[in-house]
Amino acid sequence: MAIAAFVALILFTYAQSDPGWSHSGKGQVANLGGTLGAYLADILLSLFGLSTWWWVVLGLYGSWWGYRRLEQGQPADRRPLYIRSAGFVLLLLSSTGLEAQRLHSLQVALPEHPGGIIGAISGDAMTHLLGFTGGSLTLLILMAVGFSLFTGISWLAVAEKTGEYQERFWAWALLTWENRRERRVGQAATQKRDEVVLEEKRRTEHRAPVVIETPPPTIIQSERVQVEKQVPLFSEMPDSPLPPLHLLDAATVHVESLSPETLEFTSRLIERKLAEFNVQAHVVAALPGPVITRYEIEPASGVKGSQIVNLAKDLARALSVVSIR
Repeated sequence: MAIAAFVALILFTYAQSDPGWSHSGKGQVANLGGTLGAYLADILLSLFGLSTWWWVVLGLYGSWWGYRRLEQGQPADRRPLYIRSAGFVLLLLSSTGLEAQRLHSLQVALPEHPGGIIGAISGDAMTHLLGFTGGSLTLLILMAVGFSLFTGISWLAVAEKTGEYQERFWAWALLTWENRRERRVGQAATQKRDEVVLEEKRRTEHRAPVVIETPPPTIIQSERVQVEKQVPLFSEMPDSPLPPLHLLDAATVHVESLSPETLEFTSRLIERKLAEFNVQAHVVAALPGPVITRYEIEPASGVKGSQIVNLAKDLARALSVVSIR
């Protein structure tokens, strides 16, 4: 860990004005690693270019490997050392060659061109054998193979994990979109319902109450009728005479009338049911009777009477009555 930190420090504080292996310098050393750090950074950057940072990765990986071995009592990576070493060498060489091919115009303070001396050799060799594009693709593949051998990471496992996370993200995004859509639909329905309730409330507040007509009063017989009783109809019959009709009491007329609250509720129910079928009308009067209750309906402008007549069965079903005329 300390070696990796020291290498990272001298690479990060490299200055071309410091004395080094590829050139001479004068004045005060700016590298935080001193003269030794300046020379070491110059050597590494001259040989490997920016790919020198792989040496820092190697130091961090070695520290992690040693820590896991001390903690678990056995190596965290049981692969042979030569496989990991070969993977690091392949990774480093392919990285320097790819850097020399593709990052040759990169403006970075380096003692040599990007990729260093090693990169120039490997990059030129691949370009000579496979061409510029073919050599770059080959170096990229070798870099991936070297990274897998060095770290033990399987690219197949990486692809599976990537696909799994993509599926999870897609499922989360789809669920979020559906929830938002349902929320918008619910908000729109709530707003529409509130508007309907507000409109109904406004219309109810400014609407005249239903005129409830009282049924005609019961006619009471006069005293003259009580006095002038009917005489026997069959006075000359030989048998016993029939009893007179005045002995019979008049039938009691019992009329069950509806309360004003019931008539008002039924009137509003008729208006609501008509509104459900897009028929705007108002009940302006109600006349209760012994058998039939009559409601006077005033259609809105543009509503035909036939539209209300065609809804007779639906209104009867809503009002729980046998029929409506």
